[in-house]
Amino acid sequence: MLTNSEIKEIAIRQSAEDIGCKAEDFLSGKNIVCRFRLGKNARRYYKEPIACNFVSYGNNVVAAATDEVADLVSEYIKKYEFYHLLETPNMHWLGERLAERGYKVCFMAEYYLPEVERIPDLECAYETRILGQEDFEGLYLPEWSNALCSDRKQLDVLGIGAYDNDRLIGFAACSADCDEMWQIGVDVLPDYRQKGIASALTSRLAKEILSRGKVPFYCSAWSNIRSAGNAVKSGFIPSWVEMTVKPARTVDEMN
Repeated sequence: MLTNSEIKEIAIRQSAEDIGCKAEDFLSGKNIVCRFRLGKNARRYYKEPIACNFVSYGNNVVAAATDEVADLVSEYIKKYEFYHLLETPNMHWLGERLAERGYKVCFMAEYYLPEVERIPDLECAYETRILGQEDFEGLYLPEWSNALCSDRKQLDVLGIGAYDNDRLIGFAACSADCDEMWQIGVDVLPDYRQKGIASALTSRLAKEILSRGKVPFYCSAWSNIRSAGNAVKSGFIPSWVEMTVKPARTVDEMN
């Protein structure tokens, strides 16, 4: 099974592929600006146009920017301590100047990696079953939209369901978003929440992924306390953060 250090090395290499920097850039003690380049092995859900992506593993910020905003980004990362660059009020300085050029901050996310020795064996009060791609047809429904993605069905590779008398009431699944890393998403029906189902499914799925030689990872918005709590309870720890800048028209369409 992969070790914690191997898992982090794989994640860092993947992040470098995602934005076009060098893996060692994330370990530097200073902020770094590079030219944004979406690698051929980048995470498969990344979609251009991307004007800039800020990434931090807790040592610095690496900002990969296009020519249109590189000067602003370079000025910005020199103004503040790296851990203040991805938060307000400092972020407003960047946002106001990006808006003048037709760009906006779009995504902000926190990513989690497992600590292998901390992944618990959690009991689930309901029957659980391992599911494969052949079992997912018919499950692409709103209630399972975190576990599965209908736009990328071919990437959904493995899942674990919780059943109450043959009724699916909780579901964790993973997508092969990278060659070496599979992302976990989980859903539980409203009447069955707060019963430990999500963490039981997430932790078991993490072990199943590791047993296949892949790295499980988990993502949540920083404000999603329930999701962050599930990650920690399931043996994951915060590992890196990202902030993505896109054209204003793209952000406006999402809203």
